[in-house]
Amino acid sequence: MANSIGRPAIHRRRGWALPDSAAAPEHVYLNRRAILAGLSGAAIATPAAADWLDVFRSEPPPPHAADPTADLYPVARNPAYTLDRPLTPEPLVVGNVNYYEFSSDKPTASRLAQRLDIRPWTVTIDGLVEAETTVDIDTLIRRFALEERTYRHRCVEAWWIAVPWTGFPMAKLIAFAKPLSSARYVRFETFGNSPVAPGHRQSWYPWPYTDAFTIEECVNELALIGTGAYGKPLDRANGAPLRAILPWKYGFKQAKGIVRVTFLDKRPKGFWETVQGFEYGFWANVNPDVPHPRWSQATERDLATGERRPTQIFNGYGEFVAHLYEGKAGERLFM
Repeated sequence: MANSIGRPAIHRRRGWALPDSAAAPEHVYLNRRAILAGLSGAAIATPAAADWLDVFRSEPPPPHAADPTADLYPVARNPAYTLDRPLTPEPLVVGNVNYYEFSSDKPTASRLAQRLDIRPWTVTIDGLVEAETTVDIDTLIRRFALEERTYRHRCVEAWWIAVPWTGFPMAKLIAFAKPLSSARYVRFETFGNSPVAPGHRQSWYPWPYTDAFTIEECVNELALIGTGAYGKPLDRANGAPLRAILPWKYGFKQAKGIVRVTFLDKRPKGFWETVQGFEYGFWANVNPDVPHPRWSQATERDLATGERRPTQIFNGYGEFVAHLYEGKAGERLFM
């Protein structure tokens, strides 16, 4: 398998599109929007709530028991999934996360995520399946052979990282679930109502976090269920103990801290499509020719170096996934 960069197309900025320098950062814009929405109802943060969050920011995370699956790592790297660029240093990948359950500020979210207790942890499989079931996370992880794959990861905020993920093909999880023939979509749900997640107190968001894909997308060879990265179990900030990884889509689609997998016959709306559907659509495939309403997607920034390069359609994985979207020209494919 080759993931080399093809000849970049020439992209002309639309007259109405904002340059990157003029766009408000995502977390700033959304915080402002959430505050305005909250002001129409109850007060957003009482002094007690503010004090509570300050304590969380200042106190070190509690000690956690060792991960029972740590003995599985590191695993062999699958040479079929290689990169055309260097891996991003692990501290950047851990410290630069969008994890609104904890905070809209990335470093704060990374720190607060370390408080999440990921054992015990179960995953429920339900909806249009032969038999609904709940499985312990360690049983689930040990059920499938793990492999390491190096993938590009593209954020809708127009930055990229390159990560050595560990996990197993999502197709194996789909087969394990035994969906009915009427199932067409798979929805992933993140943990909810955690006492260590300040974001869950923000009632203007539709918690718990969910997003969905077609079954055809889930069984594509690139789709991965992530259990680890950098040769060890996933960091809590990156979605431990289980996350979805579909490298041709923007990162906001790829749920972290998964507790439920539901099979449906009708297309659901995910978290961000529900919050701001005019900016975040169902498909969310990386496309340089479709700008975000507040910034261009024509180029992308290396999170490690700041260097910019042309964005590739489907994040460079088009030869493996483009066929999934044939005949869908009338849909909002990419945002």
